[in-house]
Amino acid sequence: MITIFWTSIFFIIYCYFVYPLLLMLVALFYHPKISKAPREPKVSILVSVWNEEDVIADKIRNLLSADYPPERLEVLIGSDGSDDRTNEIVRAVNDPRVRLVEHDQRRGKMAMINDLIDHAQYDIIVFTDARQRFAPDTIKNLVANLADPNVGCVSGELIFSQKEGGTAKGINLYWNYEKFIRAQESRIHSMLGATGAIYAIRKELFVKIPEHIVLDDVFVPFKIIEQGYRAVFDDKAKAYDEVADSPREEHRRKTRTLFGNYQIFTMFGHLFIPFKSPIAVQLFSHKLLRVLVPFLMVGVVISNALLLDESLYQVFFVLQGAFYCMAVCGALLRYKKYGILKTISRFCYVPYVFCLLNFSALVGFFRFVMSKQEVGWEKARNIGHKDTKTE
Repeated sequence: MITIFWTSIFFIIYCYFVYPLLLMLVALFYHPKISKAPREPKVSILVSVWNEEDVIADKIRNLLSADYPPERLEVLIGSDGSDDRTNEIVRAVNDPRVRLVEHDQRRGKMAMINDLIDHAQYDIIVFTDARQRFAPDTIKNLVANLADPNVGCVSGELIFSQKEGGTAKGINLYWNYEKFIRAQESRIHSMLGATGAIYAIRKELFVKIPEHIVLDDVFVPFKIIEQGYRAVFDDKAKAYDEVADSPREEHRRKTRTLFGNYQIFTMFGHLFIPFKSPIAVQLFSHKLLRVLVPFLMVGVVISNALLLDESLYQVFFVLQGAFYCMAVCGALLRYKKYGILKTISRFCYVPYVFCLLNFSALVGFFRFVMSKQEVGWEKARNIGHKDTKTE
């Protein structure tokens, strides 16, 4: 039990604290330069949608207003069986750069992406979603990275708006932490997945996505890394979104993501092999350990409970109890804005979101084992006032 207890604690601490510090240290001494240069190649922007009548017009206006030569841009909207006004709105756009690719039946996002690639005319592909807004210079910054012949994929930075709720604040903090890790991994060689709302690739490197895959923004970069190219992160290319403040929607999104990670592990097992894979250490330390943390947390609790005859482990058991009590308080007080309850919630939202995300990872594992995760779009209804799809 002692071995299980300390081994579990070691890997949890390594995953969340030691690994990011090691990344930062390695990146200080080893950071192959990206030969980013201004360029304006022809670009195809692909937007896969399902029932996005409330945001699609704004999205198209945002893309067409980009600081990029109009004649070197096309926007392809792929409608996957939309049965609201999405198709009608896209058809009404009076601009030859905008084209609608529609299916009568829903087949899933991956099938839609594969079809959009076939319709794309240009050699640089930019992927985005319907809801997020691009900064005016986002496309320029994305494609500038592809001036480097060693770069095959580049992801921009997704910036969430600030909200007061405990869920929103915790997710925002976690997302900033993830972006830091992604940036360090990118400096060393490659990030482990792009941000689906804002990334670009060379069309020639695209490999058709199996329709059962959940995470196109991990599958596509990994296939590009397999071919000997880098997948990099550029925080100068920005997109903006609203962070979810609903535990239910964040749980559903995270469960889907972690389910998708298990799919990736089964398809790219060879990328775990050191000296043969440029991302082996990152893949183990970042992706694999992250999905194992909930099991390690269970191991800590059970082994600790069986070691209570020693005073040291009694202290650890009390500390664990306090941590989980804080998580419960964070969940109950996440919307409190005034007085002592707001102060308590500030101390508790990190344990709360940490537990929420790891519980979602556990659910993602069981869905993977039972193959019960849907691959189609699911609508989320608690981000601002708009319906959105969870990715």
